[in-house]
Amino acid sequence: MPSPSTTEALLAELAREPDGISLPRLCKRLGLRMSVLMRELAWLGEASIGGQPGAGLVRVERRGERSFAVLTGRGRSAPEDDGTELPP
Repeated sequence: MPSPSTTEALLAELAREPDGISLPRLCKRLGLRMSVLMRELAWLGEASIGGQPGAGLVRVERRGERSFAVLTGRGRSAPEDDGTELPP
């Protein structure tokens, strides 16, 4: 499970980049290894993990040779506004 501070920092960085941000740049900004970032994105993404539905807050898009992390519409809205709970 991701740490709340990592989750909050990741969502804040993505909120600053409406068109998305490349994964290597996001790693550098957050001070995370790529493997840690990928686990975090998986947890916050749309896919199910272990039978649990994903939070649906982020997605990873391929643009040519590069991958970008982008907030979904659900991720852009504040959790308090739509009842979304961040993963524990």
